[in-house]
Amino acid sequence: MKAAFLGLAALALASSASAQQVGEKGAGTLNSQLSGDLVVHDPVIIREGDTYYVFSTVGKYIGIKTSTDLKVWKDAGSVFSEIPAWAKDAVPGTEGIWAPDISYVNGEYRLYYSVSTFGSNRSAIGLATSKTLGPKAKWQDHGLVVMSTKDDDFNAIDPNFVVDAQGRQWLSLGSFWSGLKLFPLDAKTGKVVPGTEPYSIARRRAPAGAAAPVEAPFIIPHGGWYFLIASYDYCCKGVNSTYYTVVGRSKKITGPYLGRDGSSMMEGEGTILLRSDLKEKQRFRGPGHAGAFTNKDGTTYLVYHAYDKEADGRPTLRIAPLRWDADGWPVAEY
Repeated sequence: MKAAFLGLAALALASSASAQQVGEKGAGTLNSQLSGDLVVHDPVIIREGDTYYVFSTVGKYIGIKTSTDLKVWKDAGSVFSEIPAWAKDAVPGTEGIWAPDISYVNGEYRLYYSVSTFGSNRSAIGLATSKTLGPKAKWQDHGLVVMSTKDDDFNAIDPNFVVDAQGRQWLSLGSFWSGLKLFPLDAKTGKVVPGTEPYSIARRRAPAGAAAPVEAPFIIPHGGWYFLIASYDYCCKGVNSTYYTVVGRSKKITGPYLGRDGSSMMEGEGTILLRSDLKEKQRFRGPGHAGAFTNKDGTTYLVYHAYDKEADGRPTLRIAPLRWDADGWPVAEY
């Protein structure tokens, strides 16, 4: 479940005072060169012109970080200055906006975002748009996209927008409950058509009364396949987080998504893409909530957060280039 991370605002202020070099597996990785304001949770990335933008959960609202080289990052404010009125009505008691997704669609930027309270599936996903990013951005909120309640078997947070090979628009989402879902969208509004039934694309079974931790779907079309990335186990516990990231692929966007060994993501399996080092060595724990972005040169980057053992468990920005192996599977260079 994506916590509102109310303590992130203070951490962000502390980290922005000075650039801190962070590394993981070696000096040759992009991660080893990241510096600046790196406090993020649930990050997604996009590029406009010569500037990269990371949107993420920071404090109560959607925080923005910017960079011109993917290495040095600085704070660039927030998308919202308050929680939209419709969201407060839809989810009483909500204290923040979580887990954004950013895309460029039909001449504008679409920002999907989550509203919930921790541990509840009375949740909602909203949509805001802007013609541009940066200082000139003017975000217009379009309200509710899709909602879940205690009567539903899914949780409407962690959105990810994707367009299939036929040009149809979809929104994947989900956290815990019966797993990850995929909704078709109305291309004109960017919203789920009322009454639309979702496809189930991943789930994890658990004993009665236990949680089934699967969340944060992100779908990457590549090489005639759709690759579904998801996070398993628990985030939001600092250095005690057990998050890790898996991937499966399908010829159809609606699934079934299978791992390299044929294991099904509908059975809580798949192929591991990101995980921590051994406990006695690892610095960055619980790598997850990954999003992807393909640059102009064709390189796909995976952006995610992990908890820094050397900074009191601070949720930290990580970026790993993806390479595609001989069998067409993604390998994260982290």
